[in-house]
Amino acid sequence: MTQLLIVLGVIVLAMALRSFGHPVVRKAGAVAILVATYLAGWFATASHVAGVAAVLMWFLLPWIELLTRIRKLRLPMRKSLHHQSPPNARRFPNLGDFTDEIEKEGFEYAEDAGWEWDELKQFFRIFYSEEAKTQAAICLNEQQGMAFVFVSLTSRAEDGRIFRTWNFPFSYTLKMAPEIQVNRVPNAESFAALLKHHREFIERSGVAFENLIDENPEALPELMETETHQQIRHNLDRGLIEECDQEPDRVRYSWRGLFYLYGQLVKDMVKLS
Repeated sequence: MTQLLIVLGVIVLAMALRSFGHPVVRKAGAVAILVATYLAGWFATASHVAGVAAVLMWFLLPWIELLTRIRKLRLPMRKSLHHQSPPNARRFPNLGDFTDEIEKEGFEYAEDAGWEWDELKQFFRIFYSEEAKTQAAICLNEQQGMAFVFVSLTSRAEDGRIFRTWNFPFSYTLKMAPEIQVNRVPNAESFAALLKHHREFIERSGVAFENLIDENPEALPELMETETHQQIRHNLDRGLIEECDQEPDRVRYSWRGLFYLYGQLVKDMVKLS
């Protein structure tokens, strides 16, 4: 009985710590959950090994998703962006506010585009600033009833390098092509702050403003298609994804890719805990 109360007490402590907004306190709550798991395994078996094994089970949970869904997932070799009507207010209630915020910084609307594949959907609202020689995009990702939004800024240099700053909330599920250099700012407070980070990123990379390419706003969706295809080819070459035997126009995660994706998921578990 005493042992049960100890475990319950640690769980209550963990829930209390997780209710705080400060990230350090929340992480302490996540650690308390692991402690409660260890204690439950130890008290149930009188074995420290069992306690450690119980804790490790938390880190093995992603493999259920990886082996049951991700391994079976088939994606097109080439994504074709096409014009798409914007999502309604129920699907994306903040689209208008995000648009106003971006246009306030001198960006002009270029296109609404997207692609769909089985349960995967992506919608992009694309902007361009001639003054900044930079593309901005709002992206809505939807999959199996879950959705998240991020904003990206992209500048392309004459030497072929592509500089991208975004607030993508998770570790990326594929490796970036070598010419794409990414600056991830997940906690940017506003689009203006993200734009400031992007300009500083380009300066740190030693690229002069005059060496950035003037883009044709109408060609931006095609450029995004090309860059996505380059990324897919890069991951094929690295062995993270592979062509499907019976469907040569589709790709899937290889076993090596699943282990890479597992590492990314564990990193997110630690960061978001």
